This record gives sequence, structure tokens and C-alpha cells, in this order.
Amino acid sequence: MEAKTLPVYNVEGKEVETLDLDPAVFDGTVNLAAIYQAVNAYRAAKRSGLAATKTRGEVSGGGKKPWRQKGTGRARVGSTRSPLWRHGGVVFGPHPRDFSYSVPDKIKKLALKSALNAKVKENNFIILDTVSLSQPKTKEAAKIFTNLKIKPVRENYVLMLLNAKDGKLERALRNLDFLDVVPAGMANAYDVLAHHKLVTTKDGLQQLVARLKK
Repeated sequence: MEAKTLPVYNVEGKEVETLDLDPAVFDGTVNLAAIYQAVNAYRAAKRSGLAATKTRGEVSGGGKKPWRQKGTGRARVGSTRSPLWRHGGVVFGPHPRDFSYSVPDKIKKLALKSALNAKVKENNFIILDTVSLSQPKTKEAAKIFTNLKIKPVRENYVLMLLNAKDGKLERALRNLDFLDVVPAGMANAYDVLAHHKLVTTKDGLQQLVARLKK
């Protein structure tokens, strides 16, 4: 299979070289079934599962029988905490639970690989040679995306993958509401698909490819 070639840009938006994508990862295949499983698992793990109700044994009060068993003409009642009563317990209400479940690593990798291939097909995959700022300021960081002709139209529009943690760079980038920054070693299919544009450094891409080929 012929390797897919993409341009590599510098922070000024100028093409400095071209890069052959590794065909072992960028083979053009988009496996929708793997994406479906991985994204559903990710979203399930994010659910808090904190909804809670009390049963008749957990609500307060109800220790005394409201009236005697017989002779009143009314129905038998043992407690004011019955689900039939106001302020009574709930019969089949929700309780705190963990919605997360595991998905095989093989499927996670296939889903991430498919998400990356989808971005390449959409021409929304941009490679930077390196990311460096003359000053660690948000204004300077925003110029990078202007130079790349990226016009953010909403929040979380761009996902940037970096190969290493850089405190100064991250401080400059974090105030850009259209941008999310994720280490290349921690990126997942949901992160890639939830953003319109994917921007990665060459080193970040190498780290990503090495992780997917393990």
C-alpha cells in the first residue's frame, strides 16, 4: 500500500517538509463497529451515576402505626413511610451505581486508528514540526492557529496532541476556548472524534504511532 503523505508546517503556517504516514496505522480503514464500542464505553465511564432515592426502610419517621388495625373503617396501614403515602419511600427508584465497563485494548486501539484515518480523509489532520512560543502568552499561542488558517467556530473545535508536558506552553494554550490539549500517549478515539480539527507535533505523531503498533 502506498504511504499517505501530508505536509508539515511550522508555527508561522509555512510548509517546511512533507511526511509519509506509517501505513501500518494510516491505511485508510475506518472501522465503525470499533468506534461505536470504544465511544460508548468512554461515555459510560464518564457517567456519574449519583441519582439516588430512599426506600421505605431509609426515609425518616414511620415508627408508629397511624391507627389501629381494625374498627376504623379505613384501610390497614402499618407505617406512614409506605410508598403509597406522601413523603413515603420509593419502590423502584434509582440508586448510585457505576456505569463503566471494560473494552479490550485491541478494540480501543482499532477505534483510535480508525478515528485518525477519518481525520486524514476529511483533511482535518494537521502536523506541526514543533510548537514553540517567543513568549508564553495566549495571544502568541492564538497566532499559531491563525497562521494555520484555522477559524474556530465553537468550543472544543481543535484538539492538539503534544509529545511532552510543557507547563509554559500549556498555560498559554489553556485560555483558548476552542482548543483542548492532550498528551499524545493519552489520546483516545472519543477525543479525536469530538473535535473538528486535529493538530499534532511530529514527535507527538511518532509517539502515537508507536503506541498503536505495540
